[in-house]
Amino acid sequence: MGRWQDGRGELIVHGERQTPAVPLEIASSYRARTRGLLGRDSVDGALLLSPAGSVHTFRMRFPIDVAYLDRRLRVIAVRTMRPGRLGLPRVRSRHVLEAEAGAMEGWGVRVGVGVRVEMVVE
Repeated sequence: MGRWQDGRGELIVHGERQTPAVPLEIASSYRARTRGLLGRDSVDGALLLSPAGSVHTFRMRFPIDVAYLDRRLRVIAVRTMRPGRLGLPRVRSRHVLEAEAGAMEGWGVRVGVGVRVEMVVE
């Protein structure tokens, strides 16, 4: 778990709701994690930063939802961040999931919920 390569995949949320798979971009290299969502006006689905324990929204153009995931891909915290903010590091966080503000609530992403990442072979 967590040894992905940069690329695309699908995010499956395990919860009470049956949520369709969410398009996912995976950023696991230093370069991809550093770039993140900078310079974009939106994101189609979500972005997974791995490994990551915190994020910032400096120079971002839109507010985002941030879910901190532990090593077993369980959500340990969810926050909405406006542009120009610095997120606090989460001690047990190994991965960070980012999406447009409000999206994660619709997908059922909340504290305690597990997620699964399925790579898409192109």
